[in-house]
Amino acid sequence: MDKVGKHSRKGRETTKRVSEPEPDYDEEVLKRHKNAQAVTVLGEEDASVKLLEDLVFGAEDDLVERLVEDREDGGATLLDDDDSSDSDVENEARLKVQPTRTAVWEDEDDDLEEEVDMTHRFRRDLAKSDAEAKMSKQKLQQRMKEQFQKAMGGMPSWAETKLKKKNKKKDDSDEDGDDLMRKTGNFVGSSDSLPKGIIRMKKCLHANNDRPSKDRLTTVQFHPSAQVVMTAGIDQSISLFQVDGKTNPKIQSIHLERFPVHKAQFSVNGEQVVATSFRNKLFYIYDMMEGKVIPVHTVRGLREQRVKEFEVSPDGESLLLTGTSGYLHVLTMKTKEVVKSLKINGNIVGVAFSHDGSKVFTNSEEGEVYIWDMRSSKCLNRFTDDGCVSGTSMAASKNGQYLACGSAAGVVNVYSQEECMRQNNPKPLKAIMNLVNSATSLRFNPTSEILAIASRADDEAARLVHIPSFTVFSNFPMFQRKTIYRAHRMDFSPNSGFFSLANNKGHAPLFRLLHYKDF
Repeated sequence: MDKVGKHSRKGRETTKRVSEPEPDYDEEVLKRHKNAQAVTVLGEEDASVKLLEDLVFGAEDDLVERLVEDREDGGATLLDDDDSSDSDVENEARLKVQPTRTAVWEDEDDDLEEEVDMTHRFRRDLAKSDAEAKMSKQKLQQRMKEQFQKAMGGMPSWAETKLKKKNKKKDDSDEDGDDLMRKTGNFVGSSDSLPKGIIRMKKCLHANNDRPSKDRLTTVQFHPSAQVVMTAGIDQSISLFQVDGKTNPKIQSIHLERFPVHKAQFSVNGEQVVATSFRNKLFYIYDMMEGKVIPVHTVRGLREQRVKEFEVSPDGESLLLTGTSGYLHVLTMKTKEVVKSLKINGNIVGVAFSHDGSKVFTNSEEGEVYIWDMRSSKCLNRFTDDGCVSGTSMAASKNGQYLACGSAAGVVNVYSQEECMRQNNPKPLKAIMNLVNSATSLRFNPTSEILAIASRADDEAARLVHIPSFTVFSNFPMFQRKTIYRAHRMDFSPNSGFFSLANNKGHAPLFRLLHYKDF
């Protein structure tokens, strides 16, 4: 056996010198090896016969090392159990005449989640530490693959050929899937999420290009069901435009005498528009179905000198009016009267309904956040916005997952709504610091993949934040010296296909977000 002993780490070099095909190994070889201690050397033979002797009768450590480093599949792998059946040497030699050249790390029938005992003598050299006493078959396959390629100086040509064929088969399958998508159309939904980094978008004609405002705009909002956008502003007018991205023709414009519009908002069904001013208790309701402008001079139960900020509830049944000294008043749309009031400490700077309207989030000037139950009028939780000295704005995502709080320092903290309900001191998922001045406007898109943030205290201070990576899209805003503006309010169309903002130049810049197919 002295000749056999020579084949240790130089076994691979010996293999390269013979002219016969490189042999394969299987479970039969391992079993045969256990009973080979009493066999003697048969004498001088040709190179191919000596090689077979080495493989069948070689030292155990040498064989295991070769199995780990050089082995090509065709028999048992290190992932298999130790039990194997005996076979004749003649059958062993016959099986090696035409080797099946497949990668040792690939076995499609394996349960890759099953764990393997790494303390076995045939596998322990693959473990990097004692902590890897157990290893999944998938991880062991990868470890064997890496060690094999390292020993071979890279992936062998036969493995590259197989990998190319496998990839080609996968590509053909993907093409078949694409054909299926094209044939089934809308019956198959796309699960593509919005990628971060750069958002695919196109700048369109201003939404109100057919009738620009003579003064700054304070409102821009897309209709909840029709392809229409509304603008309103200091010039005492409310205008409606059809959104086609090309000409955006004006549909209608109404003038409110001595009533500069602070905020205008569609009702949930889109049939009415509610408009408030700066210093009036009076507010207007424009009924688009009947073409009537209805002034609301007094509200029963409302003791406020002015009505300025408000939110329409998701069910469309009520308005939430922001009063002075921390008061919130719930007004019914049907009777135009206050049915209940809520009170916080300090002044209110931001209000947002939860997606189902069951809860209301409020942000105070002191940076305290209150969560109210709309049915019972009870405060469910209260916490301080992390690091905030002075709060300025608030927004809630439509999927019920996120809550954004803006501050005078320009920091926008994004929280998990669930954590805000459970903890007295929740930590933000991310503190967005891309604004240098007060964050005065926040808006989530309908899919909750984008958070628009803006400050009306600085030029071009509007950003689009990718959710959930919380990174800013680098290609927005599109800087152009001729179009420097300050953003006051922002909005997304119902299916996120368009984005617009109201600026101090009387324009509503319009952008087509190409990732989204519908309006």
